[in-house]
Amino acid sequence: MHPVRKQRLIIVLFVVLFSSAAIGLIVYGLSGNINLFFPPVEIAAGKAPVGQSIRVGGMVVEGSIKRSTESLKISFELTDYQATVPVVYEGILPDLFDEGQGAVAAGRLNEEGVLMATEVLAKHDENYMPPEVAEALEASAAMGKGPGQ
Repeated sequence: MHPVRKQRLIIVLFVVLFSSAAIGLIVYGLSGNINLFFPPVEIAAGKAPVGQSIRVGGMVVEGSIKRSTESLKISFELTDYQATVPVVYEGILPDLFDEGQGAVAAGRLNEEGVLMATEVLAKHDENYMPPEVAEALEASAAMGKGPGQ
């Protein structure tokens, strides 16, 4: 083989191997940051992974908010009107968080099926609902058929 061709082949192989390794490392690094959305009915069915970061969206169940007297720990339930998911959060909730309102909680699901939330988001005005929550409620055929209606 001609020395110039051999040198070009080595360079091409080095670039291909280096690029493959870089792409593999990027994909591996990003896989830990994936935050999947699950409606409460899928969590109740056991389709959500335990111990992995997920988001759960739905409506806050009336009468489910319980605040600790010693700390900022708050427990509540999210529903899509087919199933409910208990959520435990320690921190300050958004101002618009309330019973009967749409919310999305991000965290990890434990073995008992309780979401240990690290972040809670609430809708920001009367007309907005997070797209994932709206889709989950529409899929459960319960949009507009909430409690008391």
